[in-house]
Amino acid sequence: MKTFVAKNLEELKKKLTQYLDNKDIGMTKDQYLMMCEQTGQEVDWEKCPADWEDFPPLVWEAVNIYNSLGDRVFPDIGYIGKDFTNLAFIFKIEKTSKYAQEIIFDLILWLDSRNIKISQEKISAEYAKLKQKK
Repeated sequence: MKTFVAKNLEELKKKLTQYLDNKDIGMTKDQYLMMCEQTGQEVDWEKCPADWEDFPPLVWEAVNIYNSLGDRVFPDIGYIGKDFTNLAFIFKIEKTSKYAQEIIFDLILWLDSRNIKISQEKISAEYAKLKQKK
């Protein structure tokens, strides 16, 4: 059972990565399908951006909980992650089962590491720009 969940969780993370990357550049499922129709290309469902509705409710819950946690940000360092102080309280209020908590926590950690990496890349790019100007 755990192998099945882990495999599906990794597939969900891939799909969520694709969704977030496409969201960042403004590409939606509707735009992709329209583009394929206009160009006469066959729809490649592996490349087709997911819609929010394509994810199971557990992913919605994980993202909502993630977004409700406070950010830890420092001026020279940038975003260093979420504040998990209230996570147990949120799980209790939401009446989240232990099984769901494990999956949601895994997704929250994954989202957090992704956002920390993005923040660090942006700060590194800004520092590189400043160095070039000197």
